[in-house]
Amino acid sequence: MGEPRRLVLKMSGEALASSASDETIDAPVVERIAGEITEALRELPIQLAVMVGGGNIWRGTTGAGAGMERATSDTMGMLGTVINSLALQDALEHRDQPTRVLTAVHMAEVAEPYIRRRAIRHLEKGRVVIFAAGMGNPYFTTDTSAALRAAEIEAELLLKGTHGGVDGVYSADPRKEPSATRFDEISFMDVIAKDLRVMDLTAITFCKDNNLPILVFDLMEPGNLRKALSGERIGTLVQ
Repeated sequence: MGEPRRLVLKMSGEALASSASDETIDAPVVERIAGEITEALRELPIQLAVMVGGGNIWRGTTGAGAGMERATSDTMGMLGTVINSLALQDALEHRDQPTRVLTAVHMAEVAEPYIRRRAIRHLEKGRVVIFAAGMGNPYFTTDTSAALRAAEIEAELLLKGTHGGVDGVYSADPRKEPSATRFDEISFMDVIAKDLRVMDLTAITFCKDNNLPILVFDLMEPGNLRKALSGERIGTLVQ
């Protein structure tokens, strides 16, 4: 048996929010995601790190659009990702899956500081590593932060879980243009040239420059995360 595959899952904060109520974090959604992660780790030779967004709590661009200083608004968003990370950690550990939250913003009483070698060591010991607070800097999305962390820990694939009912990369927004076609595979150059909104452009360019493929798939469909982690061909592979 070869070395386990090292993967990074990027999931948005909105994926954790409830569409049926005003709850910021929908417990059944968090439980389902934690269940699929735990099941996959027990059955597959993989190591998994997760980058969680904070959009269900606060989006930096929202505050900036209302006149707030962008750096302050982005910092609030980073703290939102810590809340989401702790929720996911709790759900995983209720399933006896060892998990560590590593945060780019120092808060020793809440989580460990992000140290690259420590993150890798946790992964090697079979723990899920949850990256919180993005990369600790304003003006960067958690998409870009996920790409950076994936490159730092030498992951072989970045899994981008979508939450808006879109199950991959399309030629246009399928919610607005029903005739849009989904790509099974697409190159980074085509994503950039066609201005396809897979992730933000900084993240796409970073992944291209560092030969880090991205699998875009629908995270909200039950069972899809398990399929993505097992290497099944779902969604769209960008490489």
